[in-house]
Order: sequence, then C-alpha cells, then structure tokens
Amino acid sequence: MPKTDTVYHVSDDQSGVAEQQERHGLFSWFRKDDKVNMRVLTMDAELEFAVQTNTTGKQLFDQVVKTIGLREIWFFGLQYTDTKGFSTWLKLNKRVLSQDVKKETPLQFRFRAKFYPEDVSEELIQEVTQRMFFLQVKESILNDEIYCPPESAVLLASYAVQAKYGDFNEENHGEGFLANDRLLPQRVYDQHSFTKEQWTEKIIVWYKEHKGMMRDDAMIEYLKIAQDLEMYGVNYFEIKNKKGSDLWLGVDALGLNVYEKEDKLTPKIGFPWSEIRNISFSDKKFVIKPIDKKAPDFVFLASRLRINKRILALCMGNHELYMRRRKPDTIEVQQMKAQAKEEKMAKLAERAQLAKERQQREDAVRQRKEMEERLRLYEEEYERAKLDLEKSQQMANSLEERMKQSENERRALEEARKRAEEARRMAEEAAHLEKEERERMEREAAEAQAEMERKMHEAKAKEEETRRLQEELRHAHEEMEEKQRALHEAISTPRTLHVSEHDDDDDEDESARSHSHELNIIEDEVIPRPEESRITEAERNKTINKQLESLSADLARAKLDTKQTQNDILHSQNKSQGRDKYKTLKQIRQGNTKQRVDMFEAM
Repeated sequence: MPKTDTVYHVSDDQSGVAEQQERHGLFSWFRKDDKVNMRVLTMDAELEFAVQTNTTGKQLFDQVVKTIGLREIWFFGLQYTDTKGFSTWLKLNKRVLSQDVKKETPLQFRFRAKFYPEDVSEELIQEVTQRMFFLQVKESILNDEIYCPPESAVLLASYAVQAKYGDFNEENHGEGFLANDRLLPQRVYDQHSFTKEQWTEKIIVWYKEHKGMMRDDAMIEYLKIAQDLEMYGVNYFEIKNKKGSDLWLGVDALGLNVYEKEDKLTPKIGFPWSEIRNISFSDKKFVIKPIDKKAPDFVFLASRLRINKRILALCMGNHELYMRRRKPDTIEVQQMKAQAKEEKMAKLAERAQLAKERQQREDAVRQRKEMEERLRLYEEEYERAKLDLEKSQQMANSLEERMKQSENERRALEEARKRAEEARRMAEEAAHLEKEERERMEREAAEAQAEMERKMHEAKAKEEETRRLQEELRHAHEEMEEKQRALHEAISTPRTLHVSEHDDDDDEDESARSHSHELNIIEDEVIPRPEESRITEAERNKTINKQLESLSADLARAKLDTKQTQNDILHSQNKSQGRDKYKTLKQIRQGNTKQRVDMFEAM
C-alpha cells in the first residue's frame, strides 16, 4: 500500500431510499437512513466519504474523480477485496452495498488504472492522469509484477527521482537523501554484488543527466520506457485449450495474446481487437468469434466463472478504447488536449521566466563577487601605492637635501674660483715686484691654479651627480604621480554594489452464468494497426539506447548468474535473438485467423 499523506472527508447528501439489503445478505446492519463511511486510496492520497446506503458505484466513482480533478475517467476504476479475498472491480451501475465488498469500517476501495493506453505520450492528457499511471506502473515494477531488466530499472529509477525531487542540487541533495526511497526491485539488488550505497550512487549519476527536465516530463519519459516492457498493461488469466494444456491468456490494449505456462514475456499467438466481432462465455467456457467467418471460434476454458466475467469486462473495455483511438477525437477530448497544451505552454513560460530570474540572480551574485574581488585588489593596491608613495616622498626629501648640499658646494667652488682669479690678477699686477716676491706670488698663483682646477674637477663631478639626482628625482616624481592616479582610481571604486533582482455490468442478476457481447465493428472496414510497425523508445531514442548499453556493461561486472530468474533468462534469449515487444507482436499475428486458432488448439 502506498504511503498516503492526503485525507479528504466528503459527505454525500444524495436523497433516496435504499433497497432491502437483507435480500443480498450484505450490510443488513445498516438502516435505510444510515450513512456509510468509505475510504478510497489513490496512488498518492487517501480519500474518505460518508455516503448514503443506496449510493451506486458510479456515484462513488464520480465523487473520487471530482475530488482529485481527473477527467480521463475511461482508464480508471475502483477495486475492492471481496469476502473471498479476491481483488474485484466495483460495478458502476450497481449499488455499492449490493456488491460483495469485504465487511469492514470504513469500507476500503482502491482507485486504479483498469485500462492502459497504447502510447502514453499521445493519450495521457492531464497531469493528474499521468501521475496516477506513473505511480501505479512504478509500484508494479518495484513489486516485480512487471518484469524489468536491471539496466532499465536503474534508468527508470533515475527518472523517478527526477520526478520526485526535480533537478539535482548539491546543497539540498546531500549524502543519504535517497535512503528512504524504494528505487529498484528487490530482485535487482539480489542479482548483483553491489551494496545499496553503490546502487544509489549509480542512480544519482544518471539522475544528474536529467538536469532541466520538468517533473511531469520525467514521469512521461519513465512511462515511455516502461510501456515497452513485455508485461506492461497485460492482465494474465490461467486458461486451458481443448487439449487441456495449461496456458496464459493476456488481455491488453492491443488485443488478446496466448502464452505458454512458463513464459509470460513471449506470447505465441496474437489476436488484435480489430479481428474480433463477438465475445461470450457460458459458465467456464469462453468463446471469441472472429470477423473472418471462415475461421473457427477461439474457445478456451477458465478455472472459474468469476474469471470469465473479468475477462469479458476487460475485453469489452479494451476493444472500445482500441476502436476509439482509431477515430477522430471527440469534442471533449479535443478540448482537454487544447487545455492541457495551454497549461503546458503556461508552465513552460513560467519555468523559463523562473530560469531567467534564477540566472539573473546567479549572474548578479557572480558579478558582485567579481566586483568585491576587484575592490579587494584595489584596496591592496592602494595600500601598496601608499607605502610606495611614502618611500618615494622619503627619497625625494633625501634628494632635495643632497641637491641643497651640492648647491652649497657649487657656491663654495665659485668663491674659490673668484679668489683664484683675484690672485691671478694680483699676480699680474705685481709683475713688477721683485723676483722673489714674484716667484712667491707665482707659486701661490700656481697653487691657486692647481687648487682651482681640482675644485673645477670636483665641481664637474658634482654637476654630474646633480644631473643624475635630478633625473632620479624626475623619475620618482613620475612614479609618484602614477601611483597617485592608481590610488585615486582605487579610492573612486564604489563600495556599495547594486544588484538587480466505461463495465462488465448488465442489469441481469449477478448469478448469471452466461453472457454474450457483440463488439462495435464495421465489417470490411480496414482498421489501422500501427502497433505492428512500432519501435521501442530505446530504439527510437539513441541517447536512451546508449545509456542502456552503458548500464548493461557496467552491471554485467557485478552480475550473480546463480541468482537469475526464469524471466531474466527469457529476456536475455529474446534480446539475443533481436526480439522486442512489437517485433514479437507482429510475428505472432502472422497468417490468417484460422491458422492462429489452429495453432492455439495445437499448443
């Protein structure tokens, strides 16, 4: 039973007088004015209703679909467990309490798909319908009621996770977030040497591949792969042919198929609905009359009358839907498709807008981080420039001091030159002095001349040093000005960042042991059978094909051959012989109807 987290309490205020319940021996404890509590479990919710004792199955069904907002009602029905423990479909045109519902409070029903579409992507219109099918098929696969090979099971699990959690997110989907989820059939775990943690890791790897896929799209992708599984949508019944051979009859959306007792995957004979004109049963004998009047009737025996009633109901419903699909859509279906398309477009537009806003936020955050990093670098550059500026200022002060010293030395040199000139002049003026005085003065003049030349040499060196210092000072000033410009740019960078933000029922007594139903057909009408040329999703979609091949190779390394089931072996044989569901279907429908009926009798 699925986990349910929604409970609806609905009261049925219909008026009317209940028929006598004692005639049926059922629910005689109810007075005619009593209300009965009924609980209906859908795949994801629990609904409770308080209804009148004369409420019919249809009235209860209508309340359920109205409550959950489902309009594609032709696929669904209400199941219950009868007093003998068998799972039975509630008859819509009979009162609920007149049926063999197990006596308990509240009465328990299950809202389930009774008929399956041929192509989920074309037929399932509403999102709620898609979700009901997705959850029911997923449960059947996990319970191994539908055989699914390991590689497909892993890929399907990744779509199921995407449908439940949306895109993978490192922050929200940490280690162990799938610990409480049923991901794979127990059979798959048992057949490989991987731990559950390793299985989870593999599923997450493929889950990440679905990034950007909407949750309802993930459900459809899941169903598109699942509908290609051989046991998908098939109701199996134990039957015998005239020889008494134990066989399986498979009833599904495309027709009737016959299987050998040990192989539910590979049908041996098939009859499409378009070849059948009448179905009937008498006690345990079931008769199918082909359109081809030259062909003999297809006759088999069931173990119980109850089984034949169930087979008849499923045949009628599946045939009706089969023929309906091959006609133009009704106005109601057209309207539903148009509405679903509008809702899909609106959802896509909303998703695109949300994605755009999310991208804008991410871009704004990235830009803010980039600008904060630039600002940090500017601040670091500012501090370096400040230190360099202080050093340059110190150097400039030192150079100015040295320039002042050089200027003083130049002045002293100039004074010495003047003195030497004065001495030379005086020497010339004293030429008439005595020789000794003249020689003395000449010596002094020579010494003064030598001293002057020495001083001039030193002055020249000082001038060179001064020019060099001036050049260094000029470079220091230029470097200081450059650093001041960088400092100004750093200081002018803003610190505040602005970020933009349908029954097997009739009115006869339930104990009726025979029934005949003429199917709605037009003789000589060519009914299209596109299913015979159909290809699987894996064959059509190269990406899925590659994913399945990769998974198959990966899982083969940890495969435990001793744990293989009969279905695993049969699937491997079919795969190695190039068979799939639709190729097999085309093969088992070959030859005329008489030939196939003869083959059935010979089994």
